[in-house]
Amino acid sequence: MVALGGLTFLTACGSQSETPSDSIAARLPVAETRTVDAPPSASGPGGLAGVGAQKAENEIVKPTVAKTQKWVKIFSGPSDKDIEPDADKTKGSNIVELNATENEQIGTYVSDGAGRTLYRFDNDDAKPPKSTCNGECATAWPPLLIKSPGKIFPAGLDPKIIGYVERADGHCQVTINGWPVYYFAGDKKTGDINGQGVNGKWFAVAPTGGKTKPVPGFPLTSPSPTR
Repeated sequence: MVALGGLTFLTACGSQSETPSDSIAARLPVAETRTVDAPPSASGPGGLAGVGAQKAENEIVKPTVAKTQKWVKIFSGPSDKDIEPDADKTKGSNIVELNATENEQIGTYVSDGAGRTLYRFDNDDAKPPKSTCNGECATAWPPLLIKSPGKIFPAGLDPKIIGYVERADGHCQVTINGWPVYYFAGDKKTGDINGQGVNGKWFAVAPTGGKTKPVPGFPLTSPSPTR
């Protein structure tokens, strides 16, 4: 219950934490910086100046923490390490990637680290955040879950509008500008947008948290359970 503050909240969302061996520290090693050594003696365009430019290009940019929401850290940009997305999108993860993705039909939308499209639901609320898709609805539209302790790495999104909300089942769902985000069970491969416009209420979420454009000529019908 929100009124009880951190203790009750952490008991629900925070109880999802993995064992230490599965924690973020184990899955995401500390960043290193690669540099290019300068030759013993060099000058001119091909000398030290050139080496300095090459050194800058080869540095790995390490993202910084832009925002913290209890036990979740939202970073300033994408991770400087390769992250293996979980194959099962229904279980949630300690590490979440959010990427702005271009589509000629609907515009720019958000996908996860595996390229899976993320959606928002018009029946939800953003101020304050609230998810209303539960039970059978959540089977058709699995929520994007973040586990404790969590890290979120955005690319093409403002990290300050990213967060999470506690669901009715006690799990924590990622939000973009307050809107809870979901997968669609009908999407089978990277780049699928089969959930776009379903029932006139489901839309791929834009990097701002808004709705993307409907697919031209796509009937606003419901091929799966929604409310």
